[in-house]
Amino acid sequence: MALTSRDETDLLLPLFAGSSEAAPFSTFLERLRRRAAATFVAILIRPAHGGELTQLFVGPDIPRRARELGLDELNLADRIQYDRLRPGRVYSGDEFDDHDPVRQARRRRDMRKLGLTDERAVRLLDDPAASAWLVLASERPCTAADSALLSALAPYAALAVRAFVAAAHGALLDAAGRDALARAGSGWLVLDKAARLLAVAPTTERLLTRTFGHAPRLGERVREFGPAAERTLAEAADAFARQPGSADRAMLLLPEPRIEALLAPASPGSNGLLGRPALIAHLRQPRASSAARAEHLARLHDLPRREAELAVLLAQGQSLAEAGARMGLTLETTRNYSKRLFAKLGVRGQADAVRLVHESCAMLG
Repeated sequence: MALTSRDETDLLLPLFAGSSEAAPFSTFLERLRRRAAATFVAILIRPAHGGELTQLFVGPDIPRRARELGLDELNLADRIQYDRLRPGRVYSGDEFDDHDPVRQARRRRDMRKLGLTDERAVRLLDDPAASAWLVLASERPCTAADSALLSALAPYAALAVRAFVAAAHGALLDAAGRDALARAGSGWLVLDKAARLLAVAPTTERLLTRTFGHAPRLGERVREFGPAAERTLAEAADAFARQPGSADRAMLLLPEPRIEALLAPASPGSNGLLGRPALIAHLRQPRASSAARAEHLARLHDLPRREAELAVLLAQGQSLAEAGARMGLTLETTRNYSKRLFAKLGVRGQADAVRLVHESCAMLG
């Protein structure tokens, strides 16, 4: 069955726009439900590593009703039959148990308990990333037209769902990356060959907004660091655009608050639709101290909390006297704490202790 021009407008357009909806693919599913006069239509997505099934559906909550009635074989999350389906081919419900008439009869009886008579299913994906299915269930017997419609939609739905899965995975990676950068006190700016800003890390955007009172503007040079820094960025961006293999350069962007940057050529494969990057400025940004760091360090090295607090203060550049005063300790007590601390950490002195703490994941807290 070929899709009509009306089908392309009513079904395909909302299908390809469906990943951006608050309830993904809901418009497509509802229009397909009406087009097929179905009771229930769903897209099911299961990660290849065996994670939780995502059920996107319109119509009555058939999965919940099946669970409440104890109809395990009709519970979408438990249907091992779906894993046996070949991608692209439309299956009727009876084909799930085509060699077992007893199970077929039981399935029909259980379907009636849910107010359903028939269903159709087509596997959209059997990928390394995920499996996905498009399912249609109805109070009336399904027809050849229903199967033909699902068959015609399957390749398009597979493309849309594959893009949806990839975007979800990308969003997960982005969220983890943003959190890691924030905890490490790192950020970045991406500039083109004319030193115009193409992209900025969320942590860096927040820092610059606090510092200058406004967010950096994409498509413009970052002039807020001053004329000298702007010239240095422009020279480096031009040089890196002409010679992508150039060595990295370190520079001071701003003395107060102190913001340093390591300028590096953009990788050859990082060309984007919104501009051709030439330079990435990797930033080390000021980070406020956190009381959780001492707690994390104490757990990692089995330290008393006060000794862990001393270690963190030393790692922040304070002397023994300054750290002791901060903790309300005498200098003699502070020295005794430090001796026990160095012994437990297995280090020879303050310098080694500072290095160990700085390299510890506790400093990400």
